[in-house]
Amino acid sequence: MIFDTGQIVALIFLVFAIITLAAMVRQVPQGRHYTVERFGRYSRTLTPGLGLVIPYIETVGAKVVMMEQVLDVPTQEVITKDNATVRADGVLFYQVVDAARATYQVAQLDYALLNLTMTNIRTVMGAMDLDSLLSHRDEINVRLLSVVDAAASPWGVKVTRIEIKDIVPPADLVGAMGRQMKAERERRAAILEAEGARQSAILKAEGEKQAQILAAEGRKEAAFRDAEARERQAEAEANATRAVSEAIAKGDTAGVNYLIAEKYVAAFAKLATAPNQKVVIIPAEMGGLVGTLGGIAELAKSALGNGGGSAGGESQRRPWSDKGSKE
Repeated sequence: MIFDTGQIVALIFLVFAIITLAAMVRQVPQGRHYTVERFGRYSRTLTPGLGLVIPYIETVGAKVVMMEQVLDVPTQEVITKDNATVRADGVLFYQVVDAARATYQVAQLDYALLNLTMTNIRTVMGAMDLDSLLSHRDEINVRLLSVVDAAASPWGVKVTRIEIKDIVPPADLVGAMGRQMKAERERRAAILEAEGARQSAILKAEGEKQAQILAAEGRKEAAFRDAEARERQAEAEANATRAVSEAIAKGDTAGVNYLIAEKYVAAFAKLATAPNQKVVIIPAEMGGLVGTLGGIAELAKSALGNGGGSAGGESQRRPWSDKGSKE
């Protein structure tokens, strides 16, 4: 098949048109921005989706990732305020918010951010002593974030977070800190033990005080009860003595005989029940006891036989001799 000159020229123009159209359309993926340069100068930024450029005049300059990115900050030595040398590393999170500035305001953005972070780590941590450095890591993160974000803002970058991963003091310093911590814990333990002993002694003394108070109150109540009992017993004995005296005054000897017989029997009962007594020797005649019992019988007859007896005494009373025999 032979093509003439006109057909060849038309075919060349067709191929050129296809290439031109292909060069004019740009597809930008999600999470990326493309910068467009016209004759080597920044013109505009293409956002995700389909974008158009002028072929042979405009070109795509840089393909910038707009998603949040992370940089690992390598370990470095830091001298603290109190001249202690520690090793620290961290991690940096950032996000490009302006593709044009991130491309044309700074060269090697990752390298610039990394060195900026490392420099400020030495500055911030060097202004703190070792104890503050180990116990205020959140404060270090906040100060680093503020300084690095302010420095990276002209580059169209937003630093979202900076975290210090590890702070490693020297081995000898770690040993000294361990001994210090042990001594501090032993001191606290001794204080707590002494405090516990003091509280125990206070509570024990308080308990003994309450026990003594209660015991004293018990003795007071018991003494009061004993005194009341003795008072009532004395009152009863006084009444009994008064009754016997009145009976003697009236010539009634039966009540006297009853009282004597009661005392007599009670004395013999105590003598017989004594634990150290093996042989009982009666130093009195038994006839006296019999006579006393007879007086008790006579008293019962006078009380029950004639309706309690009259004032003149209808029943005859018989006197008793000292030997207990009737006359």
